[in-house]
Amino acid sequence: MHSLAAKGLYAITSNDDSLDDVKFVLQAGTTILQYREKINPDPSHAKKLKKLCTDFNVTFIINDNPQLAKEVEADGVHLGEEDGSYDETRQLLGDKAIIGISCYDSLDLAIEAEKKGANYVAFGSFFPSKTKQNTRRPDLDLLKQAREKLSIPMVAIGGITPENGRPLVEAGADYIAAIHGVFGQEDPEAAAKKYTELFKD
Repeated sequence: MHSLAAKGLYAITSNDDSLDDVKFVLQAGTTILQYREKINPDPSHAKKLKKLCTDFNVTFIINDNPQLAKEVEADGVHLGEEDGSYDETRQLLGDKAIIGISCYDSLDLAIEAEKKGANYVAFGSFFPSKTKQNTRRPDLDLLKQAREKLSIPMVAIGGITPENGRPLVEAGADYIAAIHGVFGQEDPEAAAKKYTELFKD
């Protein structure tokens, strides 16, 4: 199985972000990169992202698209509530692939995902988010309870900034996911570095 890095920034990119910006963000210490392109996923762009991740020893995940993950030999895939079944995805990608599951504000979903064999779960949106609007809103107590119940890593997502992220890490989040907080900033590399600081003592 592909191993997940210990802890850190889970940066999420799309077709809108330049490969140079992605490279700088990986250089800044990102541990996981996800390619999230709902409308027009581009296999050639995804392959370039995969190569960059390989160069920087960063885990590369495809959002919602197991077929694309297989095509570009990504390390794994992230599945939302309506993105197909875990079992079918595992059968397609094999035992070594990383499969992450969105669990929103539900500890029960997370426990079920771990039992099935998911490699990590994601909770959120913790704060108002440009990407995840009108979504379910978990709180810190959910992370603390999940930390006691789960043995797989947890991702926190949704409106998280370097300024509001530390309590989430302290509550048990292994990764902080960011889209706009990294790639929507004037200097994505500097923004990424601020997130990585959250995981330093």
